[in-house]
Amino acid sequence: MAGLALGAATAAAELALLAVAAPLLVYALAFARGGHRVPAALARAAGRLTELERRRLAAFLDYRDTTPYGPLKAIAYLTLRVPVGLLGGAILVLVGYGAELAVRLAAGWWITGDHLDGIPPAWWIVGYLTVLGAVLLFLAVQGLLGVALLERRVARAVLGPSPLAEYEARIAHLATSRAEVVDAVDDERRRIERDLHDGVQQRLVALGMLIGRARRAGDGDRRRDLLAQAHEESQRALADLREVAWRVYPAALDGEGLRTALETVAERSPLPVEIDYAVPGRPPHAVETAAYFVVTEAVTNAAKHSGATRVRVAVGGDARMVRVRIEDDGGGGADPAGGGLAGLARRAAALDGVLTVASPPGGPTVIEAELPCG
Repeated sequence: MAGLALGAATAAAELALLAVAAPLLVYALAFARGGHRVPAALARAAGRLTELERRRLAAFLDYRDTTPYGPLKAIAYLTLRVPVGLLGGAILVLVGYGAELAVRLAAGWWITGDHLDGIPPAWWIVGYLTVLGAVLLFLAVQGLLGVALLERRVARAVLGPSPLAEYEARIAHLATSRAEVVDAVDDERRRIERDLHDGVQQRLVALGMLIGRARRAGDGDRRRDLLAQAHEESQRALADLREVAWRVYPAALDGEGLRTALETVAERSPLPVEIDYAVPGRPPHAVETAAYFVVTEAVTNAAKHSGATRVRVAVGGDARMVRVRIEDDGGGGADPAGGGLAGLARRAAALDGVLTVASPPGGPTVIEAELPCG
């Protein structure tokens, strides 16, 4: 109601501007000699009023748009929204009049005793007027909601991007996200190769050397010791291989779902990790995977680099969106352009999601991801 009241006031100012500007605009267009230039003063006034309307829509009516526009579009928008704004003001006046009338009737019936001919109203009159007032109030509220919706539609139709511009922006976004996904896959492959080379491969080489020494050993006791060492080394190699496989993709994510996979992350983390999971049902598989790797990377970074003592993970959302928030109490300073976090941002962008990182010096570090389910 505050937004529509302000809209009614600005509509009156815009109507005055258009009334003064109409002759100037007709004159300018008639004698422009092939050009369609709007007088500078009119263009400035129309632009300022249009920006004022944008701020009002963003503050009160939940509509935000930053698409650039020219003077003619601004004038066209003001011309179309003036009757909408005045309609909203008229409905607000009717609501105020109805409220004032209801207060007067109630005061006359029950407070001041100012009855018609000294006779209090019958119950059926009170009931009839109450029902009638409730119906009129319902219609007025629906009218206000309709005006608010019409305000947004007029702004979107006149000032918003054209369908062609939206398609071009969408194509550019898809092309960029596709290239970023390819880069993320290549980075993941390099990380897996590095883990296998530095971990499992080195242990397998040591295992082969121990078995070779055991085969050449002439002493039975020496052979048994070497075989025992080879057995221990094989167990460590198997543990490293399981660790690499778990980092590549956890089996629990396919079976039990995201909650169980995140609980496994908390169990394996060297830091205390608090999990707050509040997602109804199971999100799509791609969304679960992206959310899991966001949490895994954030917890790993907190344990390795931030000096944190605890991590809190909150996963919530609904059937349309899953929201992930990871906060640690470390020293901050995380680089959003770093390899790990940049890869997570690309993974989120591939789902039309957004990943943000806030890590001021001194902490805390907060990583948030919004992942659409559609």
